[in-house]
Amino acid sequence: MHQSPQKESAGIDPVMLEVIQSALVYAAEEAGIALRNAAYSHNIKERMDHSCALFDPEGRLLAQAEHIPVHLGSLPWGVKNVLRETAASGLQWEPGDAVMVNDPYVAGTHLNDVMLIKPVFYRRGLIGFSVNRAHHVDVGGKVVGSISPDARSLDDEGVIVPPVRIARRDRMDEKALFPFLSRVRTPEFSKGDLKAQLAAAAVGEHRLVELAEHYGPETLRSVFSRIISSGRERMIRRLALFPSGSFTAEDCLEDVNGEGTLTWIRVVVEKRGEALHVDFSGTEAQIPTPFNAVFGVALSATYFAVKSVLDPEGPMNEGVLEPVRVFAPSGCLVNPVKPAPVAGGNLETSQRIADTVLRALARALPDRVPAAPHGCMNNVSAGGYDPERRRNWAFYETIGGGAGARPGADGVDGIHTNMTNTMNTPIEAIEQGYPVLFERYELREGSGGRGRWRGGEGIIRAWKFLGPSAQVTVIGDRHRVPPWGLKGGEGGRPGVFSLRKADGPLVPLKSKQTIILRKGDTLIVETPGGGGYGDPLGQESASRGSLSNDGVQ
Repeated sequence: MHQSPQKESAGIDPVMLEVIQSALVYAAEEAGIALRNAAYSHNIKERMDHSCALFDPEGRLLAQAEHIPVHLGSLPWGVKNVLRETAASGLQWEPGDAVMVNDPYVAGTHLNDVMLIKPVFYRRGLIGFSVNRAHHVDVGGKVVGSISPDARSLDDEGVIVPPVRIARRDRMDEKALFPFLSRVRTPEFSKGDLKAQLAAAAVGEHRLVELAEHYGPETLRSVFSRIISSGRERMIRRLALFPSGSFTAEDCLEDVNGEGTLTWIRVVVEKRGEALHVDFSGTEAQIPTPFNAVFGVALSATYFAVKSVLDPEGPMNEGVLEPVRVFAPSGCLVNPVKPAPVAGGNLETSQRIADTVLRALARALPDRVPAAPHGCMNNVSAGGYDPERRRNWAFYETIGGGAGARPGADGVDGIHTNMTNTMNTPIEAIEQGYPVLFERYELREGSGGRGRWRGGEGIIRAWKFLGPSAQVTVIGDRHRVPPWGLKGGEGGRPGVFSLRKADGPLVPLKSKQTIILRKGDTLIVETPGGGGYGDPLGQESASRGSLSNDGVQ
């Protein structure tokens, strides 16, 4: 049972509360800076494909940095799973420990996202956990980059690491890491990125200890409880404005379960008392390909959509999440049963879950939801053997697109949206580190949907391969069904992947495909534009129910 706010707040100076809450947020941000600066891979160092957060001793989220939504929303679920598993195994947390896990059915995303948990002690008492997650470019599996569009089980996607202690007394345990590092394609990068994660966790630990030293552990625990209760109270106040009724929506993924098919995510959103219930019972069953999304991803996408609409400026902690109740039947696309493959579910299905929940919210709260963004991460994984450097190489990036238009403003051009919040990988860094030469990097003019306010433009990104051969995987979506507009706005232009062979012909690629590049071949990625908002002629449209028009069913 929760304590009353009056009892929790007794003796807590509101100024002190705000100072500690802000200090926790910045500690997570500072940990992220350390992780970025110490990382080996371009994916983390340049794209900042990582996330950091702080938790209390019970595994409740206290604060997070403004990092990757699909990472952050699943961290509370993942941390609690790890605490349960370590308790069941008899692991006793000690100062200087660090536990690593990437099993998606425990940690909450996909195998490439390695989660690291470090306990924080003050005078031998546990006062919290410093946690981070980082996308490792390769974790083994059947393709370079470990994200295969045709994996049939989790084992096809790479090395599965259950919660394992990889550091004792702040020293990395090489023996514990061997089963992981011996099976990845670029172990020097993976080991370097793990060291960066340990350094980042140590920064979060140091800042928590400083707070305990300054305020005392008992005061700190009281403040932690008040931070969480304040977040819960704030979200309940926001939900008081939510209208009564059931609001439904559906949206689809393309070609994830057979050629030419659409696979549907369906949701019902309804306020019940002080809670918002989000039910995915109508969603299709899990599939044999890697576009299932573990439940942690469903939570992440739902939390992102709800908070973005109801309280975008408010703090993020465990209390904010508690009034949002998410249900997905076991065995469905957004809550699969292990060992179903899930790599693409974290990337593409997460985006579609967010789109679907936002469509339902657009019915409940019109004028507060933008049209659909490009709706995919436009993933490119590449790698092989570099004879000049005499080493294996692996490269991964996601590419932005157009944001959806919103009331009063056009969509933003060429940006990452919704479940990804990564940076652009600079062309100079890629060309310096890998055998590629960029030919184009520009906005895709005319790709944003028309409307009273137009959708944002997508991106064209093309590079020529300079080495002898490389394996490349592209995974995207919205290549057939365009990002939807709202209020009569038109859908954005769908994406296109293609390959220009060295001998001249242009070959269209599927939205999800693994290919071999030869010297002189050029990969071309054209990302979708965002949907438009409002009738292009300036009048509100009366039509409803179309994927490419109104966006609400």
